[in-house]
Amino acid sequence: MKIKVKEKSYDKVMAMAPFKNRRPEPQGAIWRKIIKIAAAKDIKKVSFELRRIGMESLGGEPCLYLMNHSSFIDLEIAGTIIYPCPYHIVCTLDGFVGKEWLMRKIGCIPTRKFMLDTSLVRDLIYTAKELRESILLYPEASYTFDGTATPLPESIGKLVKMLDIPVVMIRTYGAFARDPLYNGLQIRDVKVSADMKYLLSREDIEEKSVAEINDILAGEFTFDNFAWQKEEGVVIDEPFRADYLERVLYKCPCCMTEGEMEGKGTVLRCKSCGAAFELTELGDLRPIELDLVAATKTADLIGKQFDEVFSSVPNWYAWERAEVRQEIEDGTYRMEFPVDIIALVNTDAVYRIGEGVLTHDVSGFHLAGCGGALDYRQEPSASYSLYSDYFWYELGDMISIGTPRIQYYCFPKTVGANVAKARLATEELYKLRK
Repeated sequence: MKIKVKEKSYDKVMAMAPFKNRRPEPQGAIWRKIIKIAAAKDIKKVSFELRRIGMESLGGEPCLYLMNHSSFIDLEIAGTIIYPCPYHIVCTLDGFVGKEWLMRKIGCIPTRKFMLDTSLVRDLIYTAKELRESILLYPEASYTFDGTATPLPESIGKLVKMLDIPVVMIRTYGAFARDPLYNGLQIRDVKVSADMKYLLSREDIEEKSVAEINDILAGEFTFDNFAWQKEEGVVIDEPFRADYLERVLYKCPCCMTEGEMEGKGTVLRCKSCGAAFELTELGDLRPIELDLVAATKTADLIGKQFDEVFSSVPNWYAWERAEVRQEIEDGTYRMEFPVDIIALVNTDAVYRIGEGVLTHDVSGFHLAGCGGALDYRQEPSASYSLYSDYFWYELGDMISIGTPRIQYYCFPKTVGANVAKARLATEELYKLRK
């Protein structure tokens, strides 16, 4: 999927009228049918299976569907299993670019990821109470990088209370294994299934506190797709399964070097010290050619901790998180690299406004560029997570910061500048500030 891009100066973009939101419109039956038909090929190809759990309690009333977010097939699954009931999908504003009329017709509600967006809350309340139609929300907001759940917003329990409609959980299995974000849009041959579970009734919502609702939802959004693959014996034998794995596992545990990992074929290798790891057909990592790193001062790390930490992609990623947090606590965390900058102010197009330098440290983000015209700073307390993505609209790996008035999409120009590390640091800085 691509996005409409135009060249324009920063000053001209800032002079443009910003996006003006309007209320959601009812979702027409014809559009629901089109979505289901369009999804049919992929749904059949993955031998999709649905398990309904307690759904007889829902009846015909509108509800809030909460769904985990792994890959594009999530949308196709939702369009298939919610049919024929009307529903509205909360979608990031950049998804409306060049096709706002269509997105509104199929029921999409725009929002800005990881920003305070009061218009979204108003739209959701209007959809539930006035249109009397269901809402589909991906509360994680972004695709998972490592196959585990990403943080949920602290406000999710408050939203459930405000909407006052039943909550249904949709949990997919195999969607991540089929198309993990890091793997560069290379599809694997994996079956996909889902649980559709009636989670909270209106009575439950009234009786429970916001904290209790948050705890229930946090429990539902606890999963490990790599562990699931191993437990279920799901074999992924595609020869490209480790391609671009360095997007997630960017730091070598043997020599502690960052930005020198390379995932290619079925192997993740450190170009600095030579340590190499095979991504097996069941999703484990196992060391190969250990003689290349036996002389390094950190070689014993592999022997002592490999099984419990570095044989698992999520555990390795969690180790990287701990490393980032330590840098922050030591006051040494800093990323700085040149970037190409694209700006979003409305849904006509996104605008390529020039080049700049993006800095991220314990004081937050600083983006400067466009010949000195752009100078934007964002505090660590601005958001609990970061909109970062791999191969965003086929343009490149990306970090997005900004305000509801204008969003900046920054594309690192330096090899090894890792957007996953920026997300980890954003989340850890927010925790420490809170």
